[in-house]
Amino acid sequence: MLTLLSVRVMSASGTWRILKGATNLSLKSHLFSKLISCRMCSASLSQNRQFSSSKGDDGQTSPSGSENEDLVIVEKVQMQHLITTIGINRPEKRNCVNHATALKLEEAIKNFEDDPTSAAAVLYGKGGNFCAGYDLDEVSHAAEAGSIDFLASDNFNPSNRKGLGPMGPSRRFFKKPVIAAISGYAVAGGLELALMCDIRIVEDTAVLGVFCRRFGVPLIDGGTVRLPHLIGLSRAMDLILTGRPVKAKEAFEIGLCNSIVACGTSLGQGIQYANQLSKFPQECLNKDRMSAYNAVYAANNFEDAVKYEMENGLEVFQSESIRGATKFVEDDMGKHGSFNMNNLPPKEWNSKKSKL
Repeated sequence: MLTLLSVRVMSASGTWRILKGATNLSLKSHLFSKLISCRMCSASLSQNRQFSSSKGDDGQTSPSGSENEDLVIVEKVQMQHLITTIGINRPEKRNCVNHATALKLEEAIKNFEDDPTSAAAVLYGKGGNFCAGYDLDEVSHAAEAGSIDFLASDNFNPSNRKGLGPMGPSRRFFKKPVIAAISGYAVAGGLELALMCDIRIVEDTAVLGVFCRRFGVPLIDGGTVRLPHLIGLSRAMDLILTGRPVKAKEAFEIGLCNSIVACGTSLGQGIQYANQLSKFPQECLNKDRMSAYNAVYAANNFEDAVKYEMENGLEVFQSESIRGATKFVEDDMGKHGSFNMNNLPPKEWNSKKSKL
Protein backbone atom coordinates (compact mmCIF):
# COMPACT_ATOMS: atom_id res chain seq x y z
CA MET A 1 0.00 0.00 0.00
CA LEU A 2 1.40 3.35 -1.04
CA THR A 3 1.48 6.08 1.58
CA LEU A 4 2.59 9.66 1.05
CA LEU A 5 4.72 10.64 4.03
CA SER A 6 5.35 14.21 2.97
CA VAL A 7 5.64 16.36 -0.12
CA ARG A 8 8.72 18.49 -0.49
CA VAL A 9 8.87 21.44 -2.84
CA MET A 10 5.65 20.44 -4.58
CA SER A 11 3.72 23.13 -6.44
CA ALA A 12 -0.06 23.36 -6.23
CA SER A 13 -0.48 22.31 -9.86
CA GLY A 14 1.89 19.37 -9.39
CA THR A 15 0.06 18.26 -6.26
CA TRP A 16 -3.28 18.39 -8.06
CA ARG A 17 -1.96 16.21 -10.88
CA ILE A 18 -0.65 13.65 -8.38
CA LEU A 19 -3.93 13.81 -6.47
CA LYS A 20 -5.84 12.92 -9.63
CA GLY A 21 -3.47 10.05 -10.33
CA ALA A 22 -3.61 8.60 -6.82
CA THR A 23 -5.57 5.43 -6.21
CA ASN A 24 -5.15 5.16 -2.44
CA LEU A 25 -7.78 6.99 -0.34
CA SER A 26 -5.42 8.01 2.44
CA LEU A 27 -2.97 9.23 -0.18
CA LYS A 28 -5.71 11.35 -1.78
CA SER A 29 -6.72 12.83 1.56
CA HIS A 30 -3.14 13.72 2.42
CA LEU A 31 -2.51 15.23 -1.00
CA PHE A 32 -5.67 17.35 -0.82
CA SER A 33 -4.40 18.99 2.35
CA LYS A 34 -1.07 19.53 0.63
CA LEU A 35 -2.86 21.17 -2.30
CA ILE A 36 -4.37 23.74 0.03
CA SER A 37 -1.16 24.38 1.93
CA CYS A 38 0.89 24.71 -1.26
CA ARG A 39 -0.78 28.04 -2.01
CA MET A 40 0.54 29.35 1.29
CA CYS A 41 4.15 28.35 0.76
CA SER A 42 4.92 29.55 -2.77
CA ALA A 43 7.38 32.07 -1.38
CA SER A 44 9.57 29.27 -0.06
CA LEU A 45 9.62 27.26 -3.27
CA SER A 46 12.34 29.31 -4.90
CA GLN A 47 14.64 28.63 -1.95
CA ASN A 48 14.32 24.88 -2.39
CA ARG A 49 14.61 24.65 -6.16
CA GLN A 50 18.16 24.01 -7.22
CA PHE A 51 18.73 26.09 -10.33
CA SER A 52 22.13 27.77 -10.19
CA SER A 53 23.33 29.64 -13.26
CA SER A 54 26.93 28.55 -13.02
CA LYS A 55 29.55 27.14 -15.27
CA GLY A 56 29.36 23.37 -15.33
CA ASP A 57 32.06 20.74 -15.35
CA ASP A 58 31.89 20.62 -19.14
CA GLY A 59 32.78 24.28 -19.47
CA GLN A 60 29.34 25.39 -20.63
CA THR A 61 27.61 28.22 -18.85
CA SER A 62 23.87 27.98 -18.33
CA PRO A 63 22.16 31.26 -19.22
CA SER A 64 21.41 33.46 -16.25
CA GLY A 65 18.51 35.81 -15.66
CA SER A 66 15.01 35.45 -14.30
CA GLU A 67 13.60 34.28 -17.62
CA ASN A 68 15.70 31.11 -17.40
CA GLU A 69 15.40 30.21 -13.72
CA ASP A 70 12.27 28.06 -14.05
CA LEU A 71 12.74 26.48 -17.47
CA VAL A 72 13.06 23.11 -15.75
CA ILE A 73 11.52 22.51 -12.33
CA VAL A 74 12.97 19.78 -10.11
CA GLU A 75 10.87 18.63 -7.16
CA LYS A 76 11.22 15.83 -4.63
CA VAL A 77 8.22 13.73 -3.58
CA GLN A 78 8.60 11.60 -0.46
CA MET A 79 6.50 8.49 -0.95
CA GLN A 80 7.81 5.32 0.70
CA HIS A 81 10.91 6.29 -1.28
CA LEU A 82 12.14 9.66 -2.49
CA ILE A 83 11.07 10.30 -6.09
CA THR A 84 12.51 13.06 -8.27
CA THR A 85 10.17 14.85 -10.67
CA ILE A 86 11.62 16.88 -13.54
CA GLY A 87 9.19 19.23 -15.25
CA ILE A 88 9.78 21.13 -18.48
CA ASN A 89 8.27 24.52 -17.73
CA ARG A 90 7.47 26.43 -20.91
CA PRO A 91 3.70 25.85 -21.03
CA GLU A 92 3.10 28.94 -23.14
CA LYS A 93 5.05 27.16 -25.92
CA ARG A 94 3.73 23.66 -25.19
CA ASN A 95 7.09 23.01 -23.51
CA CYS A 96 9.19 23.17 -26.64
CA VAL A 97 12.87 23.17 -25.76
CA ASN A 98 15.30 25.96 -26.60
CA HIS A 99 19.03 25.81 -25.97
CA ALA A 100 18.74 27.24 -22.46
CA THR A 101 16.11 24.64 -21.55
CA ALA A 102 18.24 21.84 -22.98
CA LEU A 103 21.12 22.86 -20.70
CA LYS A 104 18.81 22.99 -17.68
CA LEU A 105 17.38 19.56 -18.54
CA GLU A 106 20.86 18.07 -18.76
CA GLU A 107 21.72 19.64 -15.41
CA ALA A 108 18.56 18.26 -13.80
CA ILE A 109 19.15 14.72 -15.09
CA LYS A 110 22.80 14.76 -14.03
CA ASN A 111 21.88 15.96 -10.54
CA PHE A 112 19.33 13.16 -10.27
CA GLU A 113 21.89 10.57 -11.39
CA ASP A 114 24.31 11.81 -8.74
CA ASP A 115 21.69 11.89 -5.97
CA PRO A 116 22.04 8.75 -3.82
CA THR A 117 18.73 9.43 -2.05
CA SER A 118 16.51 9.08 -5.14
CA ALA A 119 16.37 5.85 -7.15
CA ALA A 120 13.92 6.85 -9.91
CA ALA A 121 12.69 10.00 -11.64
CA VAL A 122 9.64 11.13 -13.58
CA LEU A 123 10.00 13.47 -16.57
CA TYR A 124 6.89 15.45 -17.51
CA GLY A 125 5.71 18.73 -19.00
CA LYS A 126 4.03 21.54 -17.11
CA GLY A 127 0.66 22.88 -18.20
CA GLY A 128 -0.87 19.91 -20.01
CA ASN A 129 1.72 19.08 -22.68
CA PHE A 130 4.81 16.90 -22.45
CA CYS A 131 6.96 18.61 -25.08
CA ALA A 132 6.31 19.96 -28.59
CA GLY A 133 9.90 19.54 -29.78
CA TYR A 134 12.68 22.04 -30.35
CA ASP A 135 11.84 25.75 -30.31
CA LEU A 136 11.70 26.74 -33.97
CA ASP A 137 11.34 30.40 -32.95
CA GLU A 138 14.88 30.27 -31.62
CA VAL A 139 16.18 28.79 -34.87
CA SER A 140 14.26 31.24 -37.03
CA HIS A 141 15.13 34.38 -35.07
CA ALA A 142 18.78 33.39 -34.73
CA ALA A 143 19.00 32.85 -38.47
CA GLU A 144 17.43 36.23 -39.14
CA ALA A 145 19.95 37.86 -36.82
CA GLY A 146 22.79 36.03 -38.57
CA SER A 147 23.98 34.46 -35.32
CA ILE A 148 23.29 30.81 -34.50
CA ASP A 149 25.79 30.51 -31.65
CA PHE A 150 24.10 27.49 -30.08
CA LEU A 151 25.05 25.42 -33.14
CA ALA A 152 28.66 25.62 -31.92
CA SER A 153 27.78 24.03 -28.57
CA ASP A 154 28.32 20.38 -27.65
CA ASN A 155 24.59 19.83 -28.00
CA PHE A 156 25.01 20.12 -31.78
CA ASN A 157 28.34 18.31 -31.99
CA PRO A 158 27.81 14.76 -33.34
CA SER A 159 31.13 13.62 -31.86
CA ASN A 160 30.60 14.87 -28.31
CA ARG A 161 31.24 12.18 -25.71
CA LYS A 162 28.76 13.53 -23.17
CA GLY A 163 25.61 12.13 -24.75
CA LEU A 164 24.25 15.59 -25.46
CA GLY A 165 21.80 16.47 -28.20
CA PRO A 166 19.80 19.57 -29.11
CA MET A 167 17.04 18.51 -26.69
CA GLY A 168 19.44 17.90 -23.79
CA PRO A 169 20.81 14.56 -22.49
CA SER A 170 19.16 12.67 -25.33
CA ARG A 171 22.06 10.70 -26.81
CA ARG A 172 22.98 8.51 -23.84
CA PHE A 173 21.57 6.11 -21.27
CA PHE A 174 20.84 7.27 -17.76
CA LYS A 175 22.34 5.66 -14.68
CA LYS A 176 18.91 5.15 -13.08
CA PRO A 177 15.35 4.67 -14.34
CA VAL A 178 13.43 7.64 -15.71
CA ILE A 179 9.70 7.41 -16.42
CA ALA A 180 8.06 9.70 -18.99
CA ALA A 181 4.63 10.94 -17.86
CA ILE A 182 3.09 12.08 -21.13
CA SER A 183 0.17 14.47 -21.43
CA GLY A 184 -0.96 16.47 -24.45
CA TYR A 185 1.61 16.63 -27.22
CA ALA A 186 4.85 14.62 -27.27
CA VAL A 187 5.96 15.35 -30.79
CA ALA A 188 9.13 15.85 -32.83
CA GLY A 189 11.98 16.33 -30.32
CA GLY A 190 9.44 15.84 -27.55
CA LEU A 191 8.85 12.32 -28.83
CA GLU A 192 12.60 11.77 -28.73
CA LEU A 193 12.66 12.86 -25.08
CA ALA A 194 9.95 10.29 -24.37
CA LEU A 195 11.91 7.60 -26.22
CA MET A 196 15.04 8.25 -24.14
CA CYS A 197 13.11 7.31 -20.97
CA ASP A 198 12.80 3.72 -19.74
CA ILE A 199 9.01 3.71 -19.40
CA ARG A 200 6.28 5.80 -21.08
CA ILE A 201 2.97 6.38 -19.31
CA VAL A 202 0.57 8.12 -21.69
CA GLU A 203 -2.70 9.91 -20.96
CA ASP A 204 -5.67 8.86 -23.07
CA THR A 205 -5.81 12.26 -24.79
CA ALA A 206 -2.10 12.44 -25.62
CA VAL A 207 -0.75 12.70 -29.17
CA LEU A 208 2.68 11.50 -30.28
CA GLY A 209 4.39 11.86 -33.63
CA VAL A 210 7.26 13.05 -35.77
CA PHE A 211 5.63 16.41 -36.45
CA CYS A 212 8.95 17.95 -37.49
CA ARG A 213 8.56 16.05 -40.78
CA ARG A 214 6.49 19.00 -42.04
CA PHE A 215 9.30 21.53 -41.65
CA GLY A 216 12.39 19.65 -42.80
CA VAL A 217 13.73 19.29 -39.28
CA PRO A 218 15.51 15.93 -38.81
CA LEU A 219 15.45 13.61 -35.82
CA ILE A 220 18.91 14.07 -34.26
CA ASP A 221 18.18 13.21 -30.61
CA GLY A 222 18.12 9.44 -31.01
CA GLY A 223 14.67 9.15 -32.57
CA THR A 224 15.64 7.12 -35.62
CA VAL A 225 17.81 4.88 -33.42
CA ARG A 226 15.42 4.13 -30.55
CA LEU A 227 12.09 4.00 -32.36
CA PRO A 228 12.83 0.93 -34.56
CA HIS A 229 14.04 -0.99 -31.52
CA LEU A 230 10.86 -0.17 -29.58
CA ILE A 231 8.18 -0.81 -32.21
CA GLY A 232 9.95 -2.54 -35.10
CA LEU A 233 11.39 -1.11 -38.32
CA SER A 234 8.20 -1.29 -40.37
CA ARG A 235 6.04 0.65 -37.92
CA ALA A 236 8.89 3.03 -37.11
CA MET A 237 9.40 3.80 -40.80
CA ASP A 238 5.71 4.63 -41.16
CA LEU A 239 5.85 7.14 -38.31
CA ILE A 240 9.21 8.61 -39.37
CA LEU A 241 8.33 9.08 -43.03
CA THR A 242 4.76 10.36 -42.65
CA GLY A 243 5.11 12.26 -39.39
CA ARG A 244 1.46 11.41 -38.72
CA PRO A 245 -0.10 11.79 -35.27
CA VAL A 246 -0.36 8.70 -33.08
CA LYS A 247 -3.03 8.68 -30.39
CA ALA A 248 -2.71 6.87 -27.09
CA LYS A 249 -4.61 3.72 -28.08
CA GLU A 250 -2.44 3.08 -31.13
CA ALA A 251 0.71 3.99 -29.19
CA PHE A 252 -0.09 1.29 -26.66
CA GLU A 253 -1.00 -1.29 -29.30
CA ILE A 254 2.29 -0.89 -31.18
CA GLY A 255 4.43 -0.78 -28.04
CA LEU A 256 5.28 2.92 -28.18
CA CYS A 257 3.95 3.37 -24.65
CA ASN A 258 3.70 1.03 -21.67
CA SER A 259 0.31 2.04 -20.30
CA ILE A 260 -2.62 4.41 -20.87
CA VAL A 261 -4.05 6.43 -17.99
CA ALA A 262 -6.83 8.96 -17.62
CA CYS A 263 -6.30 12.56 -18.66
CA GLY A 264 -4.54 14.52 -15.94
CA THR A 265 -3.19 11.49 -14.07
CA SER A 266 0.10 10.63 -15.80
CA LEU A 267 2.31 12.43 -13.28
CA GLY A 268 0.68 10.75 -10.29
CA GLN A 269 0.81 7.35 -11.98
CA GLY A 270 4.43 7.94 -12.95
CA ILE A 271 5.36 8.75 -9.37
CA GLN A 272 3.65 5.59 -8.12
CA TYR A 273 5.47 3.55 -10.77
CA ALA A 274 8.80 5.09 -9.76
CA ASN A 275 8.02 4.32 -6.12
CA GLN A 276 7.41 0.67 -6.99
CA LEU A 277 10.80 0.44 -8.73
CA SER A 278 12.52 2.08 -5.78
CA LYS A 279 11.62 -0.70 -3.35
CA PHE A 280 13.84 -3.26 -5.09
CA PRO A 281 17.60 -3.76 -4.53
CA GLN A 282 18.90 -1.00 -6.78
CA GLU A 283 22.32 -2.27 -7.80
CA CYS A 284 20.83 -5.46 -9.21
CA LEU A 285 17.94 -3.61 -10.87
CA ASN A 286 20.28 -1.24 -12.68
CA LYS A 287 22.70 -3.99 -13.71
CA ASP A 288 19.84 -5.88 -15.38
CA ARG A 289 18.54 -2.65 -16.91
CA MET A 290 21.90 -1.82 -18.48
CA SER A 291 22.36 -5.40 -19.65
CA ALA A 292 19.11 -5.13 -21.61
CA TYR A 293 20.25 -1.88 -23.22
CA ASN A 294 23.62 -3.40 -24.05
CA ALA A 295 21.97 -6.41 -25.69
CA VAL A 296 19.80 -4.17 -27.89
CA TYR A 297 22.23 -1.40 -28.82
CA ALA A 298 25.85 -2.38 -28.18
CA ALA A 299 26.46 -6.14 -28.28
CA ASN A 300 27.90 -7.49 -31.53
CA ASN A 301 26.26 -10.88 -31.15
CA PHE A 302 24.47 -13.16 -28.70
CA GLU A 303 27.70 -14.38 -27.13
CA ASP A 304 28.84 -10.83 -26.39
CA ALA A 305 25.46 -9.99 -24.89
CA VAL A 306 25.32 -12.94 -22.49
CA LYS A 307 28.98 -12.44 -21.53
CA TYR A 308 28.22 -8.82 -20.56
CA GLU A 309 25.11 -9.97 -18.71
CA MET A 310 26.96 -12.46 -16.53
CA GLU A 311 30.04 -10.33 -15.89
CA ASN A 312 27.95 -7.43 -14.66
CA GLY A 313 25.41 -9.60 -12.87
CA LEU A 314 28.00 -11.38 -10.79
CA GLU A 315 29.14 -8.03 -9.39
CA VAL A 316 25.97 -7.83 -7.28
CA PHE A 317 25.96 -11.45 -6.13
CA GLN A 318 27.89 -10.72 -2.96
CA SER A 319 26.31 -7.34 -2.20
CA GLU A 320 22.63 -8.17 -2.82
CA SER A 321 21.88 -11.65 -4.17
CA ILE A 322 23.10 -13.73 -1.20
CA ARG A 323 21.37 -11.43 1.25
CA GLY A 324 18.19 -11.56 -0.81
CA ALA A 325 18.20 -15.35 -0.78
CA THR A 326 18.74 -15.32 2.98
CA LYS A 327 15.83 -12.96 3.55
CA PHE A 328 13.59 -15.23 1.48
CA VAL A 329 14.57 -18.27 3.52
CA GLU A 330 14.81 -16.78 7.01
CA ASP A 331 12.43 -13.80 6.92
CA ASP A 332 9.78 -15.16 4.52
CA MET A 333 10.17 -12.07 2.35
CA GLY A 334 8.62 -12.52 -1.10
CA LYS A 335 7.16 -15.95 -0.46
CA HIS A 336 4.01 -17.08 -2.31
CA GLY A 337 4.76 -14.59 -5.09
CA SER A 338 4.36 -11.57 -2.83
CA PHE A 339 5.82 -8.25 -3.98
CA ASN A 340 5.04 -6.61 -0.65
CA MET A 341 8.43 -5.37 0.46
CA ASN A 342 7.20 -2.47 2.57
CA ASN A 343 8.77 -3.99 5.66
CA LEU A 344 12.24 -3.78 4.14
CA PRO A 345 13.28 -0.34 2.84
CA PRO A 346 16.49 -0.28 0.76
CA LYS A 347 18.42 1.32 3.63
CA GLU A 348 17.74 -1.82 5.68
CA TRP A 349 18.61 -4.22 2.88
CA ASN A 350 22.05 -4.92 4.28
CA SER A 351 21.29 -4.27 7.92
CA LYS A 352 19.87 -7.65 8.95
CA LYS A 353 22.12 -10.58 9.74
CA SER A 354 22.83 -12.62 6.64
CA LYS A 355 24.72 -15.82 6.00
CA LEU A 356 27.71 -14.94 3.88
